[in-house]
Amino acid sequence: MIALLIALSGPTAAFQSTETLDQLVERFAGAPIGAEGGARAAVDKRLKLAACDAPQLSWRSPAEDAVVIRCQGPQQWRVFVPVNALPKAAPTAAAPAPVAAKVEFAIRRGDPVMLEAGAAGFSITREGLAMGDAAVGGRVLVKTDDKRPPVAAIALAPGRAKLPGFGD
Repeated sequence: MIALLIALSGPTAAFQSTETLDQLVERFAGAPIGAEGGARAAVDKRLKLAACDAPQLSWRSPAEDAVVIRCQGPQQWRVFVPVNALPKAAPTAAAPAPVAAKVEFAIRRGDPVMLEAGAAGFSITREGLAMGDAAVGGRVLVKTDDKRPPVAAIALAPGRAKLPGFGD
């Protein structure tokens, strides 16, 4: 009965051999299946791809992490084969990255600060409280009055800051 059904169904369609695809990937990648640089696994034997006279192989991306097999015949198909990518050489650095030195804060949050402002012929000072940390030349908020918002100042030395724009 089964033989009769096969005979009546006509000629069987030709499918692409997965073993042939495995061999093509092995030659293209330059390493056998499972090895570093080779396919992670064999092409799935359950695939029923239309026969292809000249499959085309290419890398999926510059990372070379998968091979793409394409058939451009009348019945087009495309298969991605994952590859155990070779480790890329780390780019050589011309000089080691500089190590950031620990910042020495001249003013710390909560420190009393003498806030200075002045120009040629006059100078004004006011006491305040630092609202944050700052190194020399860095910005710091200084609270001078509980009823007003803090002012931005530039740290000069421990306990001293100046208002920007005055006497520059």
